[in-house]
Amino acid sequence: MSRAIRLWLLVLGLLIGAARAEAACTGETYEGNDYTVCRFDLREDHLQLFSLDDKGEPYGSFSALSLALADKGESLSFGMNAGMYGEDLKPIGLYIEDAKTLHKLNRRNGPGNFHMKPNGVFFIDGDRGGVMETEAFAASGIRPQFASQSGPMLVVDGKIHPKFSVDGTSLQRRNGVGAPDDHTLIFVISEDWVNFHSFASLFKDKLGCPNALFLDGSISSLHAPDMARSDGFALLGPIVALAKGP
Repeated sequence: MSRAIRLWLLVLGLLIGAARAEAACTGETYEGNDYTVCRFDLREDHLQLFSLDDKGEPYGSFSALSLALADKGESLSFGMNAGMYGEDLKPIGLYIEDAKTLHKLNRRNGPGNFHMKPNGVFFIDGDRGGVMETEAFAASGIRPQFASQSGPMLVVDGKIHPKFSVDGTSLQRRNGVGAPDDHTLIFVISEDWVNFHSFASLFKDKLGCPNALFLDGSISSLHAPDMARSDGFALLGPIVALAKGP
């Protein structure tokens, strides 16, 4: 193969890679509601979870995380709130960062969305990841590099959460994560106010995710520079992010 052809193939590969990166988040419509859908192939996109800064304080926002990454010569190319948290902005369920468990699995009963069983865990371990119901995750023995627990599950083994009603009247802007296969995670934020059943149906019927997890509502936030968007209207707990070097 000539040097000119090799150079052309290299440039083509870079262009394809750049186009893919720019298309990570796209606007989509399902059943009359608008969503932003962000797809990541973990064999190429090294997603991470962030909760506390070097001083042990919650980042609390995309801007604070961006500044911390910039000090390391990195940039924040994607971010989304990644699970429920307490008033101190720290996780209330399982939280693993860089293979260190900062909060143990929460299997208690209680009020609120987190405790609407079954709840679940989404995890990232190198080029593999997934979403699992809490008890299934506990029994699996998986020790991932990153994990965050939230609730309720939206879809469990191909079925919508049994407590969701098609006519549910609780409407919120919501965000969640689903896994169509072992190497792909899909993060979604609704641009319209939707109920749980509509949100779950999107993951199950349009995005092909047999398992999907609710991350939060009302504070749902997205950082997507390719869309000229960085939400900053609410304080955030754990953040799932894609950081890139210079």
